[in-house]
Amino acid sequence: MQDKIIGFPEPSPGDKAQLVTPGLPVSLTSLIGREQEVQALHALLLRPDVRLLTLTGTPGVGKTRLALEVARELVHDFADGVHLVSLAPISDPAFVIPTIARRLGLIESGSQPLLDLLKTSQHDKHLLLLLDNFEQVIPAATLLAELLEACPDLKLLVTSREVLRLRGEHQFAVLPLALPDPKRLPDDRSLAHVPAVDLFLQRAQAITADFHVTKDTAATIAEICLRLDGLPLAIELAAARSKLLAPQALLARLDRRLPILTGGARDLAERQRSLRNTLAWSYELLTAQEQRLFQRISVFVGGATLEAVEAICAALDDGEVAALDGVASLTDKSLLQQLDQEGNESRLLMLETIREYGWECLIASGEEEATRLAHAEYYLALAEEAEPYLKGAQQLLWLRRLDREQENLRAALGWLIAHEEMEKALRFCGALWWFWQNQGYLSEGRRWLKAVLALPGTGARPAMRARALSAAGDLAGAQDEWREAHLLLSESVALYRELEDDCGLVLPLATLGEGMIRLGDPTAGVLLMEESIALCRKLGLKWELSHVLLWLAYNAYLQGDLAQVTALTQESLALARELGEKTLIARALNTLGYGTWLQGDPVRATALAEEGLMLHRELGDKALITSALDTLGSIALSQGDLERAIACFTEGLSVAQELRHETLIAEGLSEARELRNQMFIAWLLWGLARVAVAQNQLKRAAQLFGATEVRYDVNKVLSPNQRDDYERMISSVRAQLGEQAFAAAWAEGRTISREQILAAQGTAEILALIPTEPSSAPPVRMPPTSPAGLTTREMDVLRLLAQGLTSAQIAERLVIGVVTVNSHVRSIYSKLGITSRAAATRYALEHHLL
Repeated sequence: MQDKIIGFPEPSPGDKAQLVTPGLPVSLTSLIGREQEVQALHALLLRPDVRLLTLTGTPGVGKTRLALEVARELVHDFADGVHLVSLAPISDPAFVIPTIARRLGLIESGSQPLLDLLKTSQHDKHLLLLLDNFEQVIPAATLLAELLEACPDLKLLVTSREVLRLRGEHQFAVLPLALPDPKRLPDDRSLAHVPAVDLFLQRAQAITADFHVTKDTAATIAEICLRLDGLPLAIELAAARSKLLAPQALLARLDRRLPILTGGARDLAERQRSLRNTLAWSYELLTAQEQRLFQRISVFVGGATLEAVEAICAALDDGEVAALDGVASLTDKSLLQQLDQEGNESRLLMLETIREYGWECLIASGEEEATRLAHAEYYLALAEEAEPYLKGAQQLLWLRRLDREQENLRAALGWLIAHEEMEKALRFCGALWWFWQNQGYLSEGRRWLKAVLALPGTGARPAMRARALSAAGDLAGAQDEWREAHLLLSESVALYRELEDDCGLVLPLATLGEGMIRLGDPTAGVLLMEESIALCRKLGLKWELSHVLLWLAYNAYLQGDLAQVTALTQESLALARELGEKTLIARALNTLGYGTWLQGDPVRATALAEEGLMLHRELGDKALITSALDTLGSIALSQGDLERAIACFTEGLSVAQELRHETLIAEGLSEARELRNQMFIAWLLWGLARVAVAQNQLKRAAQLFGATEVRYDVNKVLSPNQRDDYERMISSVRAQLGEQAFAAAWAEGRTISREQILAAQGTAEILALIPTEPSSAPPVRMPPTSPAGLTTREMDVLRLLAQGLTSAQIAERLVIGVVTVNSHVRSIYSKLGITSRAAATRYALEHHLL
């Protein structure tokens, strides 16, 4: 009996479009945020060499919706039509060819295999088939290859969570929708232009017509989309809840996403009506070994390296789960993503929505505790491996590696503390101390250390406890909480002395000395720091010595001993360069630059500070970037380069604002951390106040002084000469404005709130908060006669002296020698009957010489 092929009748050429249009379902919603993907896929499918194009992507990312949109774009480009073949209802690969055949209107008749009938019937057809949900029938992929070989004008567009691995296959990864920048969440004016947020808004408005974004809800809606990883299905399911839940209430419930992401439209497939169902669909297609690996990878927070995954698997079952092959398979199945390269291997990431499902599966398996322990032990080993490298030439590499692993480090340490793994937790904190200090995680590090030191039994490990106390004291001191630091460091020093551990003693001894200086006992403090330095020299501890020398140099600066500042900092810098430790090099350079400027060498000071700034930028140390910019701004100002001074101070202020904003997000702002950030802002506002004085904008200067003073008393961290200059400048502005006008301007500056500065997007906006008087104010003129018998040159010297210039700067300005300047100063002091710069400044103010 002869085989027969029964087909639907062909329409006339004029009705060709009506043949292809019924082959695709009509979409009831618009496709959002996929314009570039549609254009790229359209171009690919029109290329002669592209016969098989597979769209892959995470469950819920919208592969089917995108494929349908592309298919509709192509209905007029394929003479014999575009047809959708949904494979979701079938799970047996044997039914793939019959399903395709039935969709094309073919009915099997006789003994000829249906695949052969397909080949024969479609041999001359110019046709595009959209095969949807191929992941569950992957073994049938070889049949597609046969079909393509037999039908030269046939093209296949396939959606699958797993690649087909066929020759000639072109892969296109469908990524989640673009998200707002978490560091700069947009306001309501620009929010809707972000694809993920646009989708949420449109779907929410379809349910609640009056739903709209406001300034109060903009950041919350953006955060919802961030929490949902930009997955269209998750966003649509969340938007469906907007009828019952306000944005803030919805966000609060997203700590556990899966229970709330349900209730999709009734005309969706059951697997798409909740995110858990969608993920379960993919999970059930995995082999038993792949499921175990999927569960274990869910323990990682923020991604992991292949090495970390292999280590966890090896710790749990000696390699029973083949991590390399399993990771490759989960990546192919779109349950894992590959991110930026780390050396020679990629970083693996599981989206949080998928990770939550994996975590549920891990708990159900009964392996959660063993997996968490293996995870914690791996990251403890990593922290201890990194520690020595954080103090040498490979510092930057290891700082970046630990930064990438920050979320895993937090999860591991948190688990150890919660399970009272005291010894491991102490080791963990001891290894991470310099990372926390270096990267500015001060409040966070202190919280971890406080929790660890409170664990029972730490006294039984005196060396570990002493180290943790030293770290906690150092971080407390870095936040100006010296009384707490003193208690912690005193106990650390006592323990190390009992243990006769001189190596461990050097750092807490030096930090305790610094604390005593800050608490008003400089004599005892310097003795402790000198004891620490002597131990460092005796034991050959170069990194510690470089560290302590910088602290002692700062004390010399506070005492006004600039020669000692230079000597100590130069030795510290030489040691840091020998070690290749960039953080200490950068800090020493900035300190040396500042001291060199104060000693009258602005050219060398600028070169030193700029080198330090370059290193701070490389390290990403925003706190010290602001410090270096303040140094450079001060130098520029003293040289009359107001444009550069303004640029440095304003950039520094912007960086300080960024630093404060990041701290709010990352760790919650403690009072001490807030104080430290306000100190940075205060320094830079003071710099701008000095610029205003130089520009003769006295009202603005008074306002900026007020804005400075309300944030931080910079007076207490100035050297004696600088303190005199600070008081002199304020007195000068007060005298010229008059007491009433000065007080009013000062009060206006104090009203600029913390929130206003934080909310301002740039320094121009910050300064706009402070009204200014016209810049054309007439300069204050010198009186026509010279008082007290001062010569014209002595008047010039006195005027510059009162403006805060050093002897070297005065010499350069007047084109005379430093010795000559000092001779004039002595003559001025003698004629006026005074003995200090402060007294000279007061005299100049009282006699209107400025």
